[in-house]
This record gives sequence, C-alpha cells and structure tokens, in this order.
Amino acid sequence: MATFSKYLTAKYSCLAGGGLLLLYLLRHRSQTRKKHRSKDGKKDKTAVDKVFFLRILRILHIMVPRVFCMETAYLLLIASMLVARTYCDVWMIQNGTMIESAIIGRSTKDFKIFLFSFIKFMPVIALVNNFLKLGLNELKLRFRERLTKKLYDQYLQGFTYYKMGNLDNRIANADQLLTQDVEKFCNSVVDLYSNLSKPLLDIFLYIFKLASAIGAQGPAIMMAYLLISGLFLTRLRRPIGKMTVTEQRYEGEYRYVNSRLITNSEEIAFYNGNLREKQTIHSTFKKLADHLHNFIFFRFSMGFVDSIIAKYVATVVGYLVVSRPFLSLSHSRHLHSTHSELLEDYYQSGRMLLRMSQALGRIVLAGREMTRLSGFTARITELMTVLKELNTGKYERTMVSLQERETETAEKTILVPGSGQIINRDNIIKFDHTPLATPNGDLLIRDLTFEVESGTNVLVCGPNGCGKSSLFRVLGELWPLFGGNLTKPERGKLFYVPQINAHFRKRINGQRQHEKERQLSWKNLLTEQLLTCALYFCSLWKSGKSFHFL
Repeated sequence: MATFSKYLTAKYSCLAGGGLLLLYLLRHRSQTRKKHRSKDGKKDKTAVDKVFFLRILRILHIMVPRVFCMETAYLLLIASMLVARTYCDVWMIQNGTMIESAIIGRSTKDFKIFLFSFIKFMPVIALVNNFLKLGLNELKLRFRERLTKKLYDQYLQGFTYYKMGNLDNRIANADQLLTQDVEKFCNSVVDLYSNLSKPLLDIFLYIFKLASAIGAQGPAIMMAYLLISGLFLTRLRRPIGKMTVTEQRYEGEYRYVNSRLITNSEEIAFYNGNLREKQTIHSTFKKLADHLHNFIFFRFSMGFVDSIIAKYVATVVGYLVVSRPFLSLSHSRHLHSTHSELLEDYYQSGRMLLRMSQALGRIVLAGREMTRLSGFTARITELMTVLKELNTGKYERTMVSLQERETETAEKTILVPGSGQIINRDNIIKFDHTPLATPNGDLLIRDLTFEVESGTNVLVCGPNGCGKSSLFRVLGELWPLFGGNLTKPERGKLFYVPQINAHFRKRINGQRQHEKERQLSWKNLLTEQLLTCALYFCSLWKSGKSFHFL
C-alpha cells in the first residue's frame, strides 16, 4: 500500500481522470457510429476524401468561371493581405521584443524609438486587417451570387421546380438547399481558404526564421507532429460531415412544416386540424432537437480531444524544441552569449515558435471545418445532380413501401415514364391508347382514347381521385406519358387555369389598387370577375355549340 500511496496525489488523480474521460468519449463515439452505420449505409459518404475534392472542384468551377474575373481579383486580394498580415506579425514580434528589451535595459532612447515605430505602423496594420475582412465578405457574397444564379437557372428551367416537388422525392426541402445551405457552403469555403492559407504561410515563414536561430531540427519535429496529429484527428472527425447533412435536412423539414401551416391555414381551420398540425410541428422539432443534442455532445468530446492534441500537446512539443539549444551547454550558438543576449534570443525564438505552434493548431483544427464543409458539399452536389437529371427527363420516386411493391400487379410494373410519344399539331387534342397513371405508378385509366377538335367544348366529370386533374397534368406535360400517343398543340398555344390560382389574389389586389380612383369596392371587383365568367359560359350555351362529357 505504501508503494501505491505516493501516486494518490492531485496531479496523478487529474491525469487518471482525464484519461478515463478520453476513453469514455472514444467509446461513446464508437457506439454511436455503429448505431447509425446501418441507417446511413446507403447514403453518400461525407468524408474528406477524393470524392469530396472532386465535388468541391466542380462547384468551384461554377463560382470562379474564368481566370480573369472579380472572384479571382478578390482571391488575390485576400492572398496579398494574408502575406502582408504575416509580415506585420513578424515585425510586431521583433519590434515588441526590442521594446521590452529597452524597458528591461532601462534605455529611454531605444524605448522611444521602437515605441514611435509601433505608433507609425499602426495605420498600416489596421488597413491590412480591414482590407482582409473586406475581401472575405465580398468573396462570400460573390460566390453566393454565382452559385445561386446557376442553381436557379436549372431549378426554374421548364417545369423542373414542379417535377422536384411532385415527381421526384429525393429532395424534400429545395428552399432550404437554395437559401441557407448555399449561404453556409459559400461562407465555409471562404473561411476555409483563409484559415488554411494564413497558417500555412506562417509555418513556412517561421520555419525559415527559426531554422537560422535554433536549427532545422526543431521545425522538422513540429511538422512531424502536425502530420501525425492531423491524421489522427481527421479520423476522429469523420462523423461531423454526416451529422451536418442530417442537421440541415431536419432544419429543412422543420421549416417546411411551418411554411405548410401558413400556406394551408384556411383548409386547416375548416377541418379543425390545428391539434394535428401542432403534433406534427412538435414531433419534427423534437427530431431536430434530439439530433442537435447529440451533435453538441459530439462537438464537446471532439473539442476536448482537439484542445489537448492541437493546443496543449503542441505547446509542450514547442517548449521541448525551443529549449534544446539553450539547455545544451555545448551548443555553438550560445557559447559566448551574455544573459541579456540569451534572454532576447529566447524571447524572440519562443514567440515565433509559439506563433508557429498556434498556426499548426489552426491547421489541425481546420480539418474540423473541412469535415463540416464536406456535409454542405454533399448537399449541394445532390441538388445539382437532381436538377440535371430532372432537366433531362429522369426522376426517382420511392414513396411506395416494400410491402406495397410486392403486392403490385404485373401490369403496373411495365409502366415506363416517358415511353409515350407527344405529337404537336394545331386545332386538335387526341389521346390514342394512352394509359393515365400517377408519377408513383398508380394506374388510373388503363387505355384512354378520345379526340377533341377545335371549337368543341368538353366537360370532364367524375368523383374525387378518378383522374380529372391528372388528365390535364399529362396534357400540360407536367406528368410523364406512360405510353401511347398524345396529339396536341404546342405548350405555348394552350392556356390552363389551375384549381388554386396563385395569381388570382394578386390580380384582384392589382385591380383594386388601380380602380381606387373610380371608388370601386372589393365586392364590385369580385362581382365583375364572376359576371365575366358567367357571361362567357352563357354565350357558349346560346351559341348552340355542343358539350362533350367525359
């Protein structure tokens, strides 16, 4: 017992507690990873690997389309300001060393000289820092403008916006992707560029300065430590990308259920569906909150490991490196140095090595931001892939469960989207042996054949769900044609009035504003619209033209 009692001190207790906490965090991370491995097995990987770099290069080609453009100019501005800031840091270290040396040596003359040098240099340092902030903020905005324009050009091409929400279910929250995810991606890319460029420049500059002061062996040891710790921490941070993707997806779902409540408030009020909507919103938010709790705990555990490896252990390695030439009595550099010269040399070398260790720590910690960026990159790449496929007529819909797929009939499985042929011809609408089916593959009409010539009025009647609206969705090319031939005028020669007219309210509001001078009330405007429709149908009826019923 006496042998072990000497280890029962506060120092060894702290070391043992820290080691046990580290083992617990690593074990908890391993269990969480195994728990989610089966659910995420079919999803795209979000690790920092070759696929990530290929994806981000593809997106960067959109954000920086040419060599000579404003984005390139801001990239060069940021790079030049980073170089200037690094040289400012080196100058401040040297000047600060001389100021403190003058204070310790009680030299009023040297103190005034170096202090006034610092005062004269302050506007330059402030200008460099603010130019750097200006370049970063402008580059974030420029990247967002380029990427947003590209995505919206594809999203609003033809009926792609409709197909994404009604024919394809790979992306359920396009608004979240087009707004928040694009902004966070652009901010993350620019921040990563800054957080990597500045530390790398600092490392190379301080290596050059320190090699002449303490030899090349010290910086080499620090670089080796950077490589080993970086690989270890990158391996531990791999779940961050996947958790970022999940967080953004849950944020989009929560945003969607709230916007759905606002959009359909009238229908929900008629059906007294407030309690059901409340339950849906609470369950969606709970799913988001539970994930954020897990994410916060994971970041806490990774922050604990990062602080030890990237900061404190790096500082220990730095002390070991910088102390070697001073503690070695046979070192040639300090054989004939006085105490003040040793103090000045150690202080300057120590400050540089401290800055170098901080730069190494920032590079190691930048891997965390890179892993998070891989999550945003996967989300943006998925959106670009879906938009490209929808614009070429390819879509995927997986809402049917496995049990429903097993009970499908053989006739349903042979339906191939886009297998029908559309023939453009004026003054006729003709369905020739055309199956009418939903994008999910539900067959509504097995074989639809009828013809409507110009001047013929047709009323389509039937109960809910029989395919009345589906007929016009196929006719308007919103839904794919599953077979047969469809003869109709070109898309621009047919006009459709949907069941929920999004522009009706704006049209009434516009007329009401325009007619204020004539003192027309809202009731008069609405009556005018209804009378116009009634007179139109009465004129058709009196003309003697026949109506066809389907």
